[in-house]
Amino acid sequence: MPAGNESNSPIRFADLREQLRRRGLVMRGGFHPTGTDKVPRGGDFGEPATLILVGVVGRSVWPFFEASRDEGDNPLDAWTQRVVDEIAAASGGIAVYPNDKPFWPFQQWAQRCEPVSASPLGLLIHPEYGLWHAYRAAILFSESIDLPARATDPSPCLTCADKPCLTHCPVGAFTETGYDVPACAAYLRDDAGSTCLNGGCQARNACPVGRSHRYDDPQIQFHMAAFNRSINRAR
Repeated sequence: MPAGNESNSPIRFADLREQLRRRGLVMRGGFHPTGTDKVPRGGDFGEPATLILVGVVGRSVWPFFEASRDEGDNPLDAWTQRVVDEIAAASGGIAVYPNDKPFWPFQQWAQRCEPVSASPLGLLIHPEYGLWHAYRAAILFSESIDLPARATDPSPCLTCADKPCLTHCPVGAFTETGYDVPACAAYLRDDAGSTCLNGGCQARNACPVGRSHRYDDPQIQFHMAAFNRSINRAR
């Protein structure tokens, strides 16, 4: 794990949040790791005292990404790494990413930082943003940074009696018992699957929580194309 740059002044949560906001990224909270947390350790960086989670909410990141997107197979990953590495280095931290190996437990970290929980679709649901958010990076610091208290809102799924996310998939891929990946993949390969590829997963769209944060169509189409490639590649 590479070392972060030395910082000559104390790191402030609000300052880091503002640096990320200027690039369309969102501070998703943080925590102070303990001995039982699975976080990167060792090397020149030593023992991290603070982990800050970085993500996106709704449409905030898309104009910034489109204005300076990278080419290649994973342009959003490349853009995120370029931007977050720069911010992390300037703050004296180091960044890690969901696709780094060994794969770090970003979903566990998210639940340490925010009141998110697993939805019936398997995605983490947020009480305000619903399913229209994602975690893109984490920044680790050797310093202990003052952090705001974690919110404790209950999962909106607990009071959702109808659970429309489980009834709107055209091939019934989502049920209380799990996700039928082959059925979903086959539908997306069919001409009828263009409805989901162009307008988004119908099960995800059906969730009533956080609809004002729903991605715009170009953002949805970008993610659906990547999702389609990934699940059909795994066949």
